[in-house]
Amino acid sequence: MKKIKIQINELVLFLLVIGLCAAGVNLIFIANEKSAGAQIDYNNNTASLLNKELKDLNNGIGDKKKEIERLQDRQKKYSDTISAKQGEQASLNNQLSILDNRVAKAELDIELVETDIERTNLEIRKTDLEIEENSKQIEKEKNYIANVLGLIYKRDNVSTLEILLLNDTLSEFLSQSKYLEDVNREIEDSLENYKKLKRQSEKEKKTLDGQKTELQILKEELAERRQSLSSEKETKIYVLGQVKQSEREYERLLAQAKKEQEDAAAEIASLEKLVRAKIAQMEGTKLEFNDNGFIWPVTKNVITAYFHDPDYPFRYIFEHPAIDIRAAQGTTLKASASGYVARTKYGANGAYGYIMIIHGDGLSTVYGHVSKIFVNEDEYVVQGQPIGLSGGLPGTPGAGRLTTGPHLHFEVRLNGIPVDPLAYLQ
Repeated sequence: MKKIKIQINELVLFLLVIGLCAAGVNLIFIANEKSAGAQIDYNNNTASLLNKELKDLNNGIGDKKKEIERLQDRQKKYSDTISAKQGEQASLNNQLSILDNRVAKAELDIELVETDIERTNLEIRKTDLEIEENSKQIEKEKNYIANVLGLIYKRDNVSTLEILLLNDTLSEFLSQSKYLEDVNREIEDSLENYKKLKRQSEKEKKTLDGQKTELQILKEELAERRQSLSSEKETKIYVLGQVKQSEREYERLLAQAKKEQEDAAAEIASLEKLVRAKIAQMEGTKLEFNDNGFIWPVTKNVITAYFHDPDYPFRYIFEHPAIDIRAAQGTTLKASASGYVARTKYGANGAYGYIMIIHGDGLSTVYGHVSKIFVNEDEYVVQGQPIGLSGGLPGTPGAGRLTTGPHLHFEVRLNGIPVDPLAYLQ
């Protein structure tokens, strides 16, 4: 009888322990549910704030794009006005109108780039937010997978009898087993989602890097536009200073500048043939163009006027047979390729000064607005050798008439005919 009572008491104690364990599990479940509920509320609030910020950013980006379109329309109007004035008869009023429009367009260029920078900054902020949100989702997926793996591991280490004793009824036991099986199947979906989020995150980071690069390019372009604006203003001041608001003086200066350019072009074309004939007669001398292309005669910089540039301010006087490369007054000039110096002309009293070099393969180069010359005619120079200093500052030796400010006028000629230097420069 005593033995039976002991067994009954042990059974009661065992059931009591099981009950307490079940109660503890239930309490944990309740606590977890409350915690999960609070976390859901927090996540919902955070998501709401994030969505609002993203919406504001999208609106801001849209506004900036519309503003850029408006500025581009205004740019076109200035360009059309400049082209129309260039087609009219050369006069001081027309020239001043062209210069005024070029200044206004340069100011508009600055405003456009500044707006584009603002738009890019908004794009960067938007991408940052998307990356941040994506990172949170990735972390959630990682935690979920870790918890599921832990749950599966725990299930594998608990016997069926232990799971059965921890549940009140057989249906609860079956329900829990079914839940664990469902979770086990869902882990593959979670892993796939994790991989998808990782790929998306990598793509967003690549986009961000591209936007940051674009921003840096825009900032550099902004600095160039500001320099261009400064040059345009200096050109106008110089023209006004030269002609003293006199139409007659302006016409005289135009005629002088036109004759100066025509004389230089004729001289260069004539020398091309003479020097090549002279080289051909030199015993044992064969001029070959064997350099690896043309190098930039000055450090690669902003091109202020292109080959036959339709926006060249004096285009109605003559076509622009070169590119103008921005270079500070007195910048060292280097031979773009090896060859013989055909002509060095020092521009005294503000006249146009230049250096001409003959190369092989029918090519030659001309370096205009030189303020100082280091080489002599008939001298052989090698690629990269210093040959002089740049000029172009109004009123200085070698600058020429109606110069547009400090720069290098660089020509490439093929069989005596000007061609686009950018097709040859490395």
